[in-house]
Amino acid sequence: MTSRLDETIALLGELVAYPTISTDPNLAMIEALADRLDAAGARVEILRDESGAKANLFATLGPETDGGIVLSGHTDVVPVTDQDWSSDPFEMTRHEGRLFGRGTCDMKGFIAACVTMAPALAERVRDRPLHFAFTHDEEVGCLGAQALVESLRVRGLRPSVAIIG
Repeated sequence: MTSRLDETIALLGELVAYPTISTDPNLAMIEALADRLDAAGARVEILRDESGAKANLFATLGPETDGGIVLSGHTDVVPVTDQDWSSDPFEMTRHEGRLFGRGTCDMKGFIAACVTMAPALAERVRDRPLHFAFTHDEEVGCLGAQALVESLRVRGLRPSVAIIG
């Protein structure tokens, strides 16, 4: 049986493999995350930008009430051009106990941890909702986050607090 840490590391490897450079689409990664959160019992929304190639994901476990916690992270990474990588930046590697790959720290690692924990959290969420908010284009002006906040405002969703990974 694998541990949650092993599951998180495996998912992180999958997420690193998506080349979600801020100039490129992130939709494939968003859809993969949506599938996992849906399987955990979350109510999942994919909110595409005007181009249709980029999207935010907003998912909720627990009751449909105000309040709750948002676990938030962005899916895009900075470009790798003109950087001196000793390995493929979109293939996660382990060296001396550390994980290397574009986005491992900023912020695909946090996203992997949140999504891996979703099934266990689903069993514990009772009184207040737990939201997952994964956005696009943070590296170029937080465009996805701005659109997501506006979408939540229009719908009257008012989480109490956000944890930004």
